Amino acid sequence: MPLDATTLTTLTSEALQRCDDLAALTEEPGRITRTFLSYPMKEVHTLLSMWMREAGLTVRVDAAGNIIGRLEGTQDTRALVIASHVDTVPNAGKFDGVLGVMLGIALARGLQISGQKLPFALEIMAFSEEEGVRFALPFIGSKAVVGSLTSEMLEKRDANGVSVAEAIQHFGLNPFDMVNAKHKALLGYLELHIEQGPVLESKNLALGVVQGIAGQTRASLTLTGKANHAGTTPMNLRKDALVAAAQVILEVERFAKSLPNLVATVGMIEVTPGAGNVIPETATLSLDVRHLDNATRKRAVAEILDFAWQIARKRDLAFKHEIKLEQNASLCDEMLIGFLGDALEDSGRKRFELPSGAGHDAMIFADVTRTAMLFIRSPGGISHHPSESVSVGDTRAALEVAYLFLEKIASAPAIIWQ
Repeated sequence: MPLDATTLTTLTSEALQRCDDLAALTEEPGRITRTFLSYPMKEVHTLLSMWMREAGLTVRVDAAGNIIGRLEGTQDTRALVIASHVDTVPNAGKFDGVLGVMLGIALARGLQISGQKLPFALEIMAFSEEEGVRFALPFIGSKAVVGSLTSEMLEKRDANGVSVAEAIQHFGLNPFDMVNAKHKALLGYLELHIEQGPVLESKNLALGVVQGIAGQTRASLTLTGKANHAGTTPMNLRKDALVAAAQVILEVERFAKSLPNLVATVGMIEVTPGAGNVIPETATLSLDVRHLDNATRKRAVAEILDFAWQIARKRDLAFKHEIKLEQNASLCDEMLIGFLGDALEDSGRKRFELPSGAGHDAMIFADVTRTAMLFIRSPGGISHHPSESVSVGDTRAALEVAYLFLEKIASAPAIIWQ
């Protein structure tokens, strides 16, 4: 039975208020900054524990500092996990990650109010880390749950020389108990998250079903020419690395626009010697290329690198590149995508699918279980910024669709999960 309008409205208001409450817990007064197991996380745990217990969940904290609320099922001990993260980037908004956790708790509370029982267990997880700010290591929380957090990762150190393992110990947890953080019986994974982009708003839609998380290639490109006096060197005798770099940057934009759903960005450029009256000798560019199809992404990277090499050759420059990151795309599960789409239509909304260009914890879980994501419209496409926002109506719609999604899974034949 769907939740009634009054309950949906009450739970939505409560979830949004709780986002405000957690926003006040920060390392930097006046700004929302909350990194992995920093001191505000103690207060976050206190509030989350209280809210989870109020929703009828049993609560525990694992060795990575993830806080987990569990509702037992009537038939199956395997768990459907609804989760997101509660750490932030510096000077963040209120809703990235946090809203998904608050809606997960609201769903558990909705089940409690309606008296509806699920045949499988439900777990609401608040991951201790996703953003990678403190240790330049993202997804510490979800990696611990799927068992991919390695001893080498635990040895990484922050700017103050504190290791991940030491941070866990300082928080009062045992990093050597990480084996018990690995989940033993997963049924599936759902993440509710703000879109962090402008697509849903451009379509005038509140919600969208995520097809998958785009794969990503990051590279460094260096063009090397010859520095010389800007006033005495004729134009036809120059080996200007920056002009060549400008051609490459324009080609990155042109090529990305030529392929549907490809995004490619040059976000940084470093030029030497870096003086206004000296012809640039070297220009080093960052390159970020993303697409949901791995083959398309790899072809795009190859063609951009080939263009850069051709420009260097024509201008008599040296060219080299280094691949910094190669992350394959993570596709969401077709069955769960179908359930979410059906839930959208049952709520009277349009079925709409879109890729995620940003990384999420769902991509970590995709290696071990079925995954799904529901995006909530981001007004202005803004995220990772204090002006990040959501509307009450969109949040209420997400809660309603997620509850319908739970009902559909609960009523599905057990054979489809085997």
